[in-house]
Amino acid sequence: MSQALKNLVKNRDFSDVIKKLAKKENVNFKELTQSITKGTCVIPLNNTKKISNPCAIGKNLCTKVNVNLGTSTDKTNVKTEIKKLKCAIALGTDTVMDLSIGGDLKAIRCSIIEHSSVPVGTVPIYEAAMNVQKKRKTFLKLEKDDILDTLESQARDGVDFFTLHCGINRTSLNVFLKNKRILDVVSRGGALLINWMQKNKKENPLYEYFDDCLKIAKKYNVTLSLGDGMRPGSILDATDKTQISELEELGKLTQRAQAAGVQVIIEGPGHVPLNQIQKNIELQKLICHGAPFYVLGPLVTDIGVGYDHITGAIGGALAATYGADFLCFLTPAEHIRHPSLEDTREGLVASKIAAHAADIAKGIKNATLWDKQMSEARKKRDWPKQIQLAIDPWKAERYKASSHPKVKNVCTMCGEFCSIKLIDECLTKHQ
Repeated sequence: MSQALKNLVKNRDFSDVIKKLAKKENVNFKELTQSITKGTCVIPLNNTKKISNPCAIGKNLCTKVNVNLGTSTDKTNVKTEIKKLKCAIALGTDTVMDLSIGGDLKAIRCSIIEHSSVPVGTVPIYEAAMNVQKKRKTFLKLEKDDILDTLESQARDGVDFFTLHCGINRTSLNVFLKNKRILDVVSRGGALLINWMQKNKKENPLYEYFDDCLKIAKKYNVTLSLGDGMRPGSILDATDKTQISELEELGKLTQRAQAAGVQVIIEGPGHVPLNQIQKNIELQKLICHGAPFYVLGPLVTDIGVGYDHITGAIGGALAATYGADFLCFLTPAEHIRHPSLEDTREGLVASKIAAHAADIAKGIKNATLWDKQMSEARKKRDWPKQIQLAIDPWKAERYKASSHPKVKNVCTMCGEFCSIKLIDECLTKHQ
């Protein structure tokens, strides 16, 4: 256990949040507190603010889901991103991340934080690189203070967790350069840093000045999500030497962060075939000392273009069943365009279904209660209740409104031959 993390949980305000979340998760307060001090659970919560829906992520807790928001260089409509945020919160996302790279990045971030009732994460290297690109014509002129100033500014604004690609260092980069991949690097942050390192012939500043990053994170109680800048972007690159090399570096950094009193989660792949998912989870838990695992999907095939919310949900359900703690959603737009509001809705629902299915499989307390209530409503053909219990009530209500059966209290799938209706009538007659 980290003494510094023990000191963190003694903070009265933070302890009150632990109590609230222990009750919500139906777990023991003392056990959740110990899990945080051991580093197997985290509560991303910047100490400069309070939010109405904080969450705990980690061992023996229900699987959490994150939604990515933010502008691109082609799409910079902030109002659209806020609509996505409100939709995601209404559908029950646990966290959101602002991945903006276009427009006024600080203003966009502050607007998302202002409107969010859930924890907000960012990837600070994006803003640092974009700002340098504007000021010095190229992000390759990025300097140490550009990064640290960005971290401080974002933490001060109220960001709850940072993705930092610290595992890319000279050691892991050399492994990458010596081992051929089909898709070299698909992480935007990873690509930015590798380009910078190769051009400047220097160590990754996020790695070299990791202690400075920790000081800022500790000051504001920002949780670090140690990013997988070398995650596989093809199932044929999964679990290769490059991926594992970076993971080993993240394992070392995990212990340094926890010793400094900073909460840590680990980001994971990426594109992984079904038969390698269990191995990936087990490796992460072993190498990173049981830290919560945040998986980006994983996508179980590379051919699902237009349907990658499905390929990601399949992988996410299996990953969470084997012990992943946190799923990053994918939308139908993954790999091909900036996601729309409807893409965001579809992606979140798919990930929430995956998370809930995994919670049932791993025996999370009361996970099946929701399903029991739905089954009882179906037996009664209680359509309003079924719509209320649906993971996406809006879509369920829209579909039911379009169903006009000739017989009352059934749907147009079976009509008068509704199996539930037939058996209900049969049993009633023969009682």
